Amino acid sequence: MKRRIAVALTLGLFASTLFAGGGKETAPSKSSGLTVNGTDTVPGWTLNKDKPITFDWYINFSWFARQWGDSAVSKYITEKTGVNVRFIVPAGSEMEKLNSMIAGNTLPDLITLGWWESQVSMMIDAGLVGALDELAEQYDPVFLKTANPEKLGWYRQADGKVYGYPNASFTPQDYITYKGKLTSNETFLVRKDMYEALGKPDMTTPEGFLGALRAAKAKFPEINGQPLIGLGLQEFTELGNASLEKYLQNFLAIPSEENGKFVDRRLGNDNPEYIRWLKALRQATREGLIPTDVFVDKRSQMEEKIAQGRYFAMLYQNWDMQAAQMALYAKDPNSIYIAVDGPKNTKKSAHTLGGGGISGWTVTMISKNCKDKARAIQFLQYLISEEGQMDTCFGIPDVTYTLKNGVPTLTPEVEKLDQTDKNLQETRYGVQYTYWMLMDNAWQTQWGAKYSPALEQPQLWTRPYVTSFAAYDNVQIAPGSDEDLIFSEIQRRWGKDLPLMLRAKTDAEFDKIWADFQTFKKSIGYEKLQAAQTVMLNANKQKLGIK
Repeated sequence: MKRRIAVALTLGLFASTLFAGGGKETAPSKSSGLTVNGTDTVPGWTLNKDKPITFDWYINFSWFARQWGDSAVSKYITEKTGVNVRFIVPAGSEMEKLNSMIAGNTLPDLITLGWWESQVSMMIDAGLVGALDELAEQYDPVFLKTANPEKLGWYRQADGKVYGYPNASFTPQDYITYKGKLTSNETFLVRKDMYEALGKPDMTTPEGFLGALRAAKAKFPEINGQPLIGLGLQEFTELGNASLEKYLQNFLAIPSEENGKFVDRRLGNDNPEYIRWLKALRQATREGLIPTDVFVDKRSQMEEKIAQGRYFAMLYQNWDMQAAQMALYAKDPNSIYIAVDGPKNTKKSAHTLGGGGISGWTVTMISKNCKDKARAIQFLQYLISEEGQMDTCFGIPDVTYTLKNGVPTLTPEVEKLDQTDKNLQETRYGVQYTYWMLMDNAWQTQWGAKYSPALEQPQLWTRPYVTSFAAYDNVQIAPGSDEDLIFSEIQRRWGKDLPLMLRAKTDAEFDKIWADFQTFKKSIGYEKLQAAQTVMLNANKQKLGIK
């Protein structure tokens, strides 16, 4: 809610600055005049690699700590293309930093931010970023042949133009092309040694789930002098808990639409299967199987406890546990966390775990302030091309990888370092998408994935259950609209009521909190919100050709 209010205030405070010049016609195009344009068959970057240029590239994530020019891969790319990069990363609040640049019209050459961020539409509406398709037509037509048409179509705006290109994007076609090879980050995990010592109990029913947690607590009351935690979840925030919303409902195969209407599963979905399992979690909390730690711990505290192996089970994103899993594996390979069948609905339906969406993770845009838009679109074309993907994923031929029967394989030294010291690998070599801004994970899938023994099982376990939720991507309400205020109020109330329900003393108390929440949800205008989201859902289906 704070974020949405801040964005709304920003829109109001900066409106005169953003639109003073008349929207998208502001900030005339700049070019050095020396850049040679590409053609529809010859990439422009190959014609300009002898002309050094440095782009300032803003990354809207304060945790990003990589530099360009220290790793072998970044040096290799600069030598190949003539492009050097100077990353700009916010020291504190990402929102404040980006909003400040927007207000002052001081955006650097390139910008990468989450596709869901409200500043994406702010920059487009204010005319602060260039249309990639127009830049490509003018300076590098081959970009339009290289770019995925489904991704371009997905990001095409109402004016018919495309202003950003995604990374980590999976199209519906990718789910067909790479069927059986894609993975999900959503897992129900158990500590391997404990689970096996308990006889590998079935935890797909509320009864089996509770029984396993009780048995684990009885058999393993402490871990290195600290009490065992029966179930770990993602961090509780003022807006809820993702483990108990998207993850749990995907395990229960609860759909995101009903009778042709979009169902926002972040807002207390009134589904009997969901309620049944929330009540099981209430019972677990009442019995001390889900202690207070779970409701108050922040991410750093959770990571520490994962590395200590203090959770018996977790409904969690497995890929975020790499460091902890490797630490556990080094101490005892049997103490790592493995994925098993988690909560199921009464019909025992297969899990429907979310894979990568077509929106991806981030979008990269070219600022109207860019010092050389021709070189910028040409550099983007290189990065999204197969050659650019090979370079950013695998690195330098015969230095960081070799081809074995046509398959790129990291050299033993690089592979070992990647699996044992990711940080050193990224600063020394820079392979495996250290520079992830335009990574194409679906493309990488064709080569197959090689995982560390500590990380492999949870990833491979998800493959049969991976499901595309592309149609439900980007059902985002316009900031400041009536529907946005309704959404924010319901989500804030849900964030308050969810822990109250889980910590209720009785099912009757749970039912009372649940009923009051549903009444509030309806009274504040959920139907109006749902109608607006359904319109967006149908528009998404039309884009994707889904009937």
